[in-house]
Amino acid sequence: MSKRILILPGDGIGPEIVAEAVKVLEYLKKTHALKIRMSHGLVGGAAYDAAGHPLPEETLQLAREADAVLLGAVGGPKWEPLDIAVRPERGLLGLRAELELFANLRPALLFPQLASASTLRPEVVSGLDIMIVRELTGGIYFGQPRGIRTLPDGQREGFNTLVYKESEISRIGRVAFDIAMKRNKKVCSVDKANVLECTELWREIMTGLGREYPEVALSHMYVDNAAMQLVRAPKQFDVIVTTNMFGDILSDCAAMLTGSIGMLPSASLDANSKGMYEPIHGSAPDIAGQGIANPLATILSVAMMLRYSLDAPECAGRIEQAVNQVLDEGLRTADIHTEGTRRVGTAEMGDAVVAALG
Repeated sequence: MSKRILILPGDGIGPEIVAEAVKVLEYLKKTHALKIRMSHGLVGGAAYDAAGHPLPEETLQLAREADAVLLGAVGGPKWEPLDIAVRPERGLLGLRAELELFANLRPALLFPQLASASTLRPEVVSGLDIMIVRELTGGIYFGQPRGIRTLPDGQREGFNTLVYKESEISRIGRVAFDIAMKRNKKVCSVDKANVLECTELWREIMTGLGREYPEVALSHMYVDNAAMQLVRAPKQFDVIVTTNMFGDILSDCAAMLTGSIGMLPSASLDANSKGMYEPIHGSAPDIAGQGIANPLATILSVAMMLRYSLDAPECAGRIEQAVNQVLDEGLRTADIHTEGTRRVGTAEMGDAVVAALG
């Protein structure tokens, strides 16, 4: 039976980079008997413009019916004046919540060909391979109450609530420990337990889980120290597990260690490994429409989709090998271009990956 993939190009550079990922899927479907059916939908600013809401019911229904979702990016200055309830980002958050995509996997992997593109010295980052496991449907981004209110003295006050239940902490912790068992058997749980009671509970639950995985070395780190250590000595980490907001920040920090945020994919999974896959770099409206965006993170997101949700690890491996080959050949988009390499555009990079799959 064919697996169903929902394609959501979104905003900014989303349509450009997703088009290259779709090329890869179409090629594998044609030449490697990949049994997939693709449908397309609107999300984010594009959906607001067309339907008045960043997550139309039609898109949500398609997402519920799909085995996996491929998302480009959402947002941009055009929609920033909108009420927060209908900004493009609410479409993304809505998908995560409605599909119960609680586990966000964000690898920070340095391709050896790009060691010189990192802002850190090659000896600090060479061989970097971190998996950040971010809780995605709880925490301060979703907690209630939230809002902006007027105080008796006339001042306005913004407020958000950081809240986690034991079950939410436990399920994301198990994802991290299970992944660590297949890697180097190290988990670093990142919190702020010295000042936040919510993450004091987080640490307590993670410590208890650690006793169920005696082969895994568990450590704890405050988030401010973790940010410093990612820059100072990033290779000390194997799997990092943390809250929604901390994971949002640390994963972008880790991304720059790899040379470009344009190289990194992500997966957001439910309890049954149904997932939404997207590059972590955002909509980059400043370069949208110029044909210079790096599609490799989106293409590598397809590889993660094939591995985690569509049970096609052989095709996933082919994509990863093709990306390596293209980098070996010296092709680079603007964000990773260095002296001695050949600068190419979005479509040319996508075509090169397809050619390397042959």
